[in-house]
Amino acid sequence: MNKQQSNKAEKYLLDALDRIAKNSYGYAVLYVSISKLKPKHRHPEFVKILGRLFDSVVGNARGYFFVMSNGDFVILGKNITQETVDEAVAKLRQGLSADPILHGQDCSQFATVFEFPANFVTFYKYVEEMLASNVQSEDLLLPQKRPIEAGEIDNVISELDEIDIAELVKRQSVIKIKGAGKFEILFQEFFVAVKDLSLQFDSNLDLVANRWLFLYLTQALDKKTLASFFSASLKKWPKQISLNLNLSSAFSREFIEFARNFLKPEQKVLVELQLVDVFNNLPLYFETKEILNQGGHKVVLDEVQPAALKMLNLKTLKPDMVKLFWEPLLENEPVNPKFKEIIDSLGKENFILAKCDSEKALKWGLSYGITAFQGPFIDDIETAVIRNKCPNAEHCLAQQCLKRRKSLSALAKAGCSHPDILEDLL
Repeated sequence: MNKQQSNKAEKYLLDALDRIAKNSYGYAVLYVSISKLKPKHRHPEFVKILGRLFDSVVGNARGYFFVMSNGDFVILGKNITQETVDEAVAKLRQGLSADPILHGQDCSQFATVFEFPANFVTFYKYVEEMLASNVQSEDLLLPQKRPIEAGEIDNVISELDEIDIAELVKRQSVIKIKGAGKFEILFQEFFVAVKDLSLQFDSNLDLVANRWLFLYLTQALDKKTLASFFSASLKKWPKQISLNLNLSSAFSREFIEFARNFLKPEQKVLVELQLVDVFNNLPLYFETKEILNQGGHKVVLDEVQPAALKMLNLKTLKPDMVKLFWEPLLENEPVNPKFKEIIDSLGKENFILAKCDSEKALKWGLSYGITAFQGPFIDDIETAVIRNKCPNAEHCLAQQCLKRRKSLSALAKAGCSHPDILEDLL
C-alpha cells in the first residue's frame, strides 16, 4: 500500500474517531501489528488473508477496517473482545504455517484490544502522529472516494435489480497445452469484474473499502450472476464452467436452480474460492467441498501467490485444484525442488497458472509440470487460433475479436460476421 492510500485510511480513521468522541463508551479498537511479522510473512497475499480473517470481527462489531501507513490493521467498532481476537488468530493457525508471533501462548503482541473511553486519547494521538509523519501536501489535493457505509448497502443492492448483469459478465478460458501448437479449453471462467460493477454506481463511492459490506454486496451479486446465465446469448458452452462465488452462495437457491435447470448432464462447475474466504470459515469450506464433490463439481483455491502456496496445508484443505498467480519476478528463479514437491503432492494436473502475461510465464509453469494456463498471453493465443479460422479476420482488429469473445452480451458481438467461429471452443 502506498503512502497516499494509507494516509487516506488514517484520515478516515480520525474522522470516525471524531464522530464517536463525545460518546465513545462501548467502542473499542482492535490493533493488529502486521509490521511485527517477519518480512517473508508480510507478502501481500499473506497479509490479504490476515485481513480477511478478521472479517467476522468487523461484522460482529458493525465496525470499520483501516490499514495504517506501516501496514498495521485497525478495526473500530463495538463488541470487540480479546476472545473474538483469539478466535480469529486460531483460524490462521489451522491452515497456515505462520510467524512465531502467531503461535505463542499470548497473541496480544500481534492483536491487541484498546477499549474506549479509557484509551481513546492515547490512541487518537497515536493516529495523529502517524498521519503527521507521513502525509504529503499533494495528497490533500487528490480526489478521494468515500467508503460505502452500512446504511447505504441495501440501496446499492437494490440498484442491482436495475442493472443487466448479463451485460457485465465476462468469460476467460483456461487452456491446456497438449503439445507444440496444440491446445484445448480445459474450462472457461465466468465473472463480473469489480471495476465494471463500480461504473454502475456513484463514481465517488468506494465499494470495496469496507470488507464486510463488500462481502454482503458480492453475495447478492452472486445470485444475480447465476440468474444471468439463463438470458445469455452464448450458444457454445464449455463442458466445465468456472464461477467465482462466496462460500454461502454454493448453498443458495439460485445455485441449486442453476445446476439443476441450466447445466446439461455432462457439464460440471468449478467453484473458485479465495483463500481469505476459506480461512474465514473452514468448517463451511469443508462442507461446501463435500456437497459440490458429491454432485461431480470441484473446488478451486483462487488467487494463490507462489509465496502463499508454501504456507498452505494442502493435506488439510484438499482442494480439487489450485489457481496460482504468476509473478514476473519468478522468471529468473531456478526450479525450486521444495516448490515442485508441493505441486506434485496435489498433482501437477490440478494446478493452473493464471495471470500469464508472457512466454516466460508459460515456460516457468511447464518447468513445474503445469500444463493449464490463463491470462493475457493465453488470451492472445486463443484469439490467434480463432482468427486463423475466420475468413473475414482481416476486417477486424485482434482486440475487437478478443473483446467480443469475452463478452456474453449479444450487443457486444453485433459487429462479428462469424459469431459461430467467435464462440468456437478450439
